[in-house]
Amino acid sequence: MLSSNRSRWAIAAVLLGVAALPSLAPAQQPGKGQKLPETVKLEADIPYAGTNNPRQQLNLLLPKAAKDDKPLPVIVYIHGGAWLGGNRTGGHGRLATYVAGGEYAGVSVGYRLTGGATWPAQIHDCKAAIRWIRANAKKYSLDPDRIGVIGDSAGGHLVALLGTSGSVPALEGDLGPHKGVSSRVQCVVDLFGPAEILTMQDGGSKLDHDGPGSPEGKLLGGRVKDKKELAIAASPITYVAPDNPPFLIIHGNKDPTVPYNQSERLYAALKKARVECYFVTVDGGGHGGFRNPEVQRRERQFFDRCLRGVQVKISEETIPNEVAK
Repeated sequence: MLSSNRSRWAIAAVLLGVAALPSLAPAQQPGKGQKLPETVKLEADIPYAGTNNPRQQLNLLLPKAAKDDKPLPVIVYIHGGAWLGGNRTGGHGRLATYVAGGEYAGVSVGYRLTGGATWPAQIHDCKAAIRWIRANAKKYSLDPDRIGVIGDSAGGHLVALLGTSGSVPALEGDLGPHKGVSSRVQCVVDLFGPAEILTMQDGGSKLDHDGPGSPEGKLLGGRVKDKKELAIAASPITYVAPDNPPFLIIHGNKDPTVPYNQSERLYAALKKARVECYFVTVDGGGHGGFRNPEVQRRERQFFDRCLRGVQVKISEETIPNEVAK
């Protein structure tokens, strides 16, 4: 029988997009046995940080036939799971929709979880992965100047931080063989990610976001209120500046886990800094699992605009979670 503490985290895992307790265990052969379209080839388990840690690996998805002979823009997926679970293979399906047509390459990134490392290990890993992609662009016919990122929940937090902290040396870390390479990204799709850790507790969430055993507490290594400086340093909103890349933020207004006002706060800060930014509300949407295909269409339009130069207007009109019958 599960202890009460473990039971509580089983519930939290479901709410945070982790597929119950088995996914909180160590990764099980990432990249093996994945069903991908016939037009997509997978190169799995590539170390990006100069270590043999399976969490510090990425999976590369390439089209078997690129649409043209130009280097491919890259969409990088960073998984959610409250920083304590999840796996990079969770991004294969989303990335494959972009790669299959020959217009993009995809990369799904693993990173160290809070069971083995506290902050800032997670952002150091993500930045090392971006540096690896840029340093190896020529080898795989990738465009080092067209890298976009997408992540949900905890992954949304990490991609938002990649976007806002491109000029923050303190968050670069010293992982991997490509330390002199830029970790900047050219656009960000933030799906309901935490933006300001100190205000998570006050946003109406059904979870505890302050205690030492909370997702944020495990990330920071203690009670959030006792780690204020670290919480500020770990928050994407802290680094918002005019040189940030374009953002698309999508959040359900009935999210019981990451408060909707986290995205409202980040959007307001980006707009104040005059950053190109779009905020789409999914009306009635919870913590992901959006049922309206319009959500994916807006994501696609944003990447096409930012990475392929397609002239398309990004609508900020609210999307109903339920598709009208």
